[in-house]
Amino acid sequence: MKCKATNVPSANQVDIPALKEKYRQERELRVRPEGQKQYVRPVDDFSESYEVDPHTPLQSRASIHEEIDALVLGGGWSGLLAGVNLKKAGVTDFRNIDHAGDFGGVWYWNRYPGVQCDNDAYCYLPMLEEMDYMPSKKYTDGYDIYDYMRSIADRFGLYEKALFHTMVTGMKWDQSIKRWRVTTNRGDEILARFVVMANGLLNIPKLPGIAGIHEFKGRMFHTARWDYEFTGGSYRNPQLDKLADKRVAIIGTGATAIQAVPYLGRYAKQLYVLQRTPSTVDERKNLPTDPAWVKSLKPGWQQARKANFQKAAIDTFTPGDPDLICDIWTEVNRNLVAEFDASGWPTSPETFMAQREVMDYRVMERLRQRVDSIVKDKKTAEGLKPWYRFLCKRPCSNDDYYSTFNLPNVQLIDVSKTQGVERMTEYGLRVGNDSLNKQPQD
Repeated sequence: MKCKATNVPSANQVDIPALKEKYRQERELRVRPEGQKQYVRPVDDFSESYEVDPHTPLQSRASIHEEIDALVLGGGWSGLLAGVNLKKAGVTDFRNIDHAGDFGGVWYWNRYPGVQCDNDAYCYLPMLEEMDYMPSKKYTDGYDIYDYMRSIADRFGLYEKALFHTMVTGMKWDQSIKRWRVTTNRGDEILARFVVMANGLLNIPKLPGIAGIHEFKGRMFHTARWDYEFTGGSYRNPQLDKLADKRVAIIGTGATAIQAVPYLGRYAKQLYVLQRTPSTVDERKNLPTDPAWVKSLKPGWQQARKANFQKAAIDTFTPGDPDLICDIWTEVNRNLVAEFDASGWPTSPETFMAQREVMDYRVMERLRQRVDSIVKDKKTAEGLKPWYRFLCKRPCSNDDYYSTFNLPNVQLIDVSKTQGVERMTEYGLRVGNDSLNKQPQD
């Protein structure tokens, strides 16, 4: 099926100078001069709850003292594929180390309700042809990704030497033996000829640096350590029935919240969504994988699809290029191709980029109009509109997120004017004069 251009407002329907000024004003409300310092690592009484693995029991083992060819630090996608390629190259004397209880990386830790791949899974999941595997749908579920990663590790024999629930505590080059001396919290000392750094950035949750965060007496957890004992439901069946008498606040409206909010709104007695900057949320249309399409694929199809995604989402199409992905990530370039094919391709890079900028504004205006078409309360709708360029924040898609704000038990709390949540108390969150402060939170 040919992917068609999206119906967006025409160029003369978009006031770009006014939008540029609006974008500037909104940026001033939301920019954080302290950057990453707005987040803190789990310490003190939070340290144990975020360092301990809630999914896999810790197994005792003897410490290891050995010399090996390679040590791979990490068991997520990078570490997993490093192990696979070492095996393919004939290197067998290596280990993967990860502080999780299994391979999986972010897909091991993140088990919140609604967790799915946010990109085209036919591109995102590697080695599909080699593994003879096909995702069940375009944006596949988190547990399917986790299961698939484990199947790769099993196929290539990576479990045999993997060290899980193990944290590296030191790594120093020993010139006398020309090896890395690597120590761990399990008492290991491993001398490695090579070390592959695949430890990633998302293995330990970042907490918002909110004053008083330690004072809160209710149940609090990060989405990457979801507590189904408290909420009800399970990773593969997220019916959050234990929230029926609970008032819940979720801080942040990034890609994770876009997926989790529809479940929280469906089950919680009251849901407060605290937002500093709204995400762009298009429709998802997450259809099951078409068996006829799968049968039509030729060898090498995945690499061709990934190259097409790279051109569509990051680089640019050239005349005659099809859009194989056809989603929010590729919309700007897809629309440009349609218009250029009809009117003639630009003769200079400068002209192309100028027209691409105009299309960016037009696509974002379409996405803001989508908010108005779904959210009934006008104030809430205005608060949910993204006022920035297309790739300023990660583009998202979800068919249920905006409609969740039509539920009587769901309230959007705008914290942009206070630079985030002011502080936490033992009862809840303080955000200006909002009623969120006036009774204890559950």
